[in-house]
Amino acid sequence: MMKIIVTGAGAVLGQGIIKSLRSATLPSHIVALDPNPLSAGLHWADSSHLIPMATDDDYESRIETILDRERPDAVLVGTDVELAIFAKKRADWEQRFKTHILVSSENVIEIADDKYQTAQFLEQHNLSNPKSVKAEDADALRQLVEEIGFPLIVKPRRGARAVGVSKVNNQVELEETIKGRHDLVVQQMAGADDQEYTAGVLFFDDRVQASIVLRRDLRDGNTYRAYSGNFPDYEKYVHELAYALKPHGPTNFQFRVDAHGVPRLFEINARFSGTTPMRALFGFNEVELCLRKLILGEDITPPVIHHGTVIRFLEEQFLGHDQIAAVGQS
Repeated sequence: MMKIIVTGAGAVLGQGIIKSLRSATLPSHIVALDPNPLSAGLHWADSSHLIPMATDDDYESRIETILDRERPDAVLVGTDVELAIFAKKRADWEQRFKTHILVSSENVIEIADDKYQTAQFLEQHNLSNPKSVKAEDADALRQLVEEIGFPLIVKPRRGARAVGVSKVNNQVELEETIKGRHDLVVQQMAGADDQEYTAGVLFFDDRVQASIVLRRDLRDGNTYRAYSGNFPDYEKYVHELAYALKPHGPTNFQFRVDAHGVPRLFEINARFSGTTPMRALFGFNEVELCLRKLILGEDITPPVIHHGTVIRFLEEQFLGHDQIAAVGQS
């Protein structure tokens, strides 16, 4: 039986990884990590540990203590804020604790984390993208307005789930939206709301091993309906993105398709995705595929995708006082 550590048990991403592990055919012992004993994912795991916030000074030493004690076969990172830390420490921790840490390089994490760097990366590789400028660059912003016109999208350079994202329809709205704010990027609209797609790519050994493209509907920045289909042109596009980026393992590409049918990438997540458990329901369990590759040395064979729709809904769980007190004691 594999022992797998999953961080971020309180996050949508971490919980999705745990769900995918539970639906896999591989037997696994899941060790969940999170700072909060009320995080749902801690109560879905076989054992758990409470850890500091990733921004705390003792975070790395606590992770090292857990890795030394647990000696997991693999570590799957379930929050964005932890990615850079695990990327920096990956080689050291893999060697010291004889494990596999599924995380991309620091450079890939940085490109994905910064929306402006993402846009520059796409431009450098001649890959279609929404034209983007830094909000504080007055000349570039003026040129973007003259060339593209409105509406435009204003968003933080670093962020997720559409937090702080605004659609502006004229110059007055643009000026009001960027006033007093820093580290913003202003972008061309990538496409209509009903033309948004999320793609998962598994990249190992310098090549794309498997991929899936889904059209999606958003609510509060998260996918709540996903639709499978035949999207060969978009598959080709995300493969080109992956070959340019060269991640390690799973990467999530989010894009919209414009009125001319051109896909325009607006976000990269160099990790598993919030839609990972939804993809598993379509037959694409990327967590299992990655573990079979890393731990068992199996070649990844692209799975057959079930065509249909996956819907997401809320669910509740009761926790007794003894269950909460037991977190981190296993």
